Amino acid sequence: MFADRLMSGRKSRAGSRPSEMPMRVQDSNRMSMVYTTPQSKQPSFGKLSMSKPPSGTSERRTSFFGPRTSGASMPRNSSMSGFGGTEKIKDSRPLHDKSFVQQCIRLLHEFLTEQGYPGTLSAKTLQSPSTKEFVKMFEFIYRQLDPTFEMPNSKVEEEVPALLKALRYPFVLSKCSMYSVGAPHTWPQALGALMWLIDNVKINWSLSKQELLLSDFCEDTANIEEGAEYNKLFLDYMAETYSKFMRGEDVFEDEDEALLTKLKRLYNVDEALLESMEEKHRFLSKEVERLEKESEADRLMTKRMEKVKLQADLKKLQSYRSNLESFTANLENKFSELTDELETTVSHLESLKHEGNQLQHLLQNQKFTPADVERINREKRELQQTIASLGKSLEDAEQHRWNEEIALAKVKETVELKVAEYHKLARKLKLIPLSAENACGHDFEIRSFECGPGSGVQQKTQLKMLLRKLISDVEEENSRLSNLKLSLEESCEQVNSNIVDKSNDLKQIREQIRKLDERLDADMQELAQEEQDWAAEMESVENHRKLLEKKVNYGYDEAVQQLKAAQQQYHLVLQETNEERRTVANNLVSVFTTAATHLSITEKCLEDLHSRVQRICSKTIEEEKADVQKLRELLKNFLSEANCL
Repeated sequence: MFADRLMSGRKSRAGSRPSEMPMRVQDSNRMSMVYTTPQSKQPSFGKLSMSKPPSGTSERRTSFFGPRTSGASMPRNSSMSGFGGTEKIKDSRPLHDKSFVQQCIRLLHEFLTEQGYPGTLSAKTLQSPSTKEFVKMFEFIYRQLDPTFEMPNSKVEEEVPALLKALRYPFVLSKCSMYSVGAPHTWPQALGALMWLIDNVKINWSLSKQELLLSDFCEDTANIEEGAEYNKLFLDYMAETYSKFMRGEDVFEDEDEALLTKLKRLYNVDEALLESMEEKHRFLSKEVERLEKESEADRLMTKRMEKVKLQADLKKLQSYRSNLESFTANLENKFSELTDELETTVSHLESLKHEGNQLQHLLQNQKFTPADVERINREKRELQQTIASLGKSLEDAEQHRWNEEIALAKVKETVELKVAEYHKLARKLKLIPLSAENACGHDFEIRSFECGPGSGVQQKTQLKMLLRKLISDVEEENSRLSNLKLSLEESCEQVNSNIVDKSNDLKQIREQIRKLDERLDADMQELAQEEQDWAAEMESVENHRKLLEKKVNYGYDEAVQQLKAAQQQYHLVLQETNEERRTVANNLVSVFTTAATHLSITEKCLEDLHSRVQRICSKTIEEEKADVQKLRELLKNFLSEANCL
């Protein structure tokens, strides 16, 4: 019974003060009782029994009665004008930090994906969503708290801030910001509100699981917080702390400790059990943090990603190798051509050298007159002009060759585009690949520049023959279908003639129906006569019913007397049932001990499972390392072969 009150107390505190509410006085190891008012179904002692980890976004507490605007020695205003909080609290979260915003977007995407968000999700959408998408996400998250919630179709810009205010969201989300949620200056605040709502959903889930584990088997037991002892303790605490608050004090540690001691004495708290549960909670929290860090730095996932990257690099390397081989073949062809040209040039050079030697020999052996020298100089100038004109013609020829290559490349590109259009049309007609429906085992695919210049003409003629055959087949099929259409038209005419025959038959059937209607009228007159006879018989039956009703009333009076006697017996049984319920309440302590034992056994099983998972992961990582090493060796071999080529 105490365990149920403990868990329901957690829920009471989670609903009365959100964990992200900023506080005025920094004190994470105690709790002030002024934050909640005791109600019939929300015990306030559950928060005292378990230490709550401090929130990552709130490190200061605000007083329940509003902010202090005076010094410690100044008198307080006794009107309690700050009750309920009129001050706008500054958000301490770094919502304008890009890294923090990206982290929140990642967490929001993970939460929506895990919970089966029906809409489309992408990183680009979550960077600057529209108002409609934001309202859909808000409605989906809010339904995790209230499955019956339905967002109204009109005035959603006013409904969303109102819902957040009803949930006691500590910061202000204006209606104006809802008209442009995806703007850079409004999206961080809206994202912060969604993250706060997701935290509340997770807290609600954890509390629901705890209540399911330690539920109360006695539903009609009296609530201790409704008793006079609890009310007296709470009112005394309120009076002492408020009097100190009005004198300028903000810390009430002594009063909190005294109230905690009295409440433990009132509820018969087992401190040893609470300490053991707190120790288990701290241990499990550390274990969860460690597992989260390991999952973030998952070595197996990184190795798999490296494997995928290496496979992609291997495919690129293979394609590069094929391109390199084709380029090498082209270079070899050019090298052979240049070798032949070099041989011819060398032979021509040798002949020129031989001619030069002969001319030199003649020059040395003969004497030149001035006329010969002038003639030689004139020939020399002519030869120089000839060389210059030949050089210019060579440049023109090279330029012409370059232009022809560019034109050839353009023509090749145009041909490839036309081939691509042909392939696209052939795929639509189901002619390619070879196993297509209309290919009939023929290859209609055009492979350009593969088998030399003569293969294109041969391939063109072959494709023309296949296409002409295909066209003839289609025309035959068309003629067959036209013949089928004519036969169907003839059968349609025959059906129309049958319809005319059936319409004549229908007229005859209508005449028969008219005769049957006349017979039906005669039968109806006979039935009217029979109804009159039945009315007389019903009157006699009614008289008999009244007689039976008198007898039933007499039996009803006797049944009422028996009911009163049964009610007296029911009250006696109810008293016995209440005594049995008290017995069940006394046995609840033993049930709680059994649950704690079960929890320890469950922890041992989880530790064994964790050790087995670690062994499997280590084995998998070793296998992945071996595969990666093989891939690296294969990559080195490919690189060495490429370098050799």
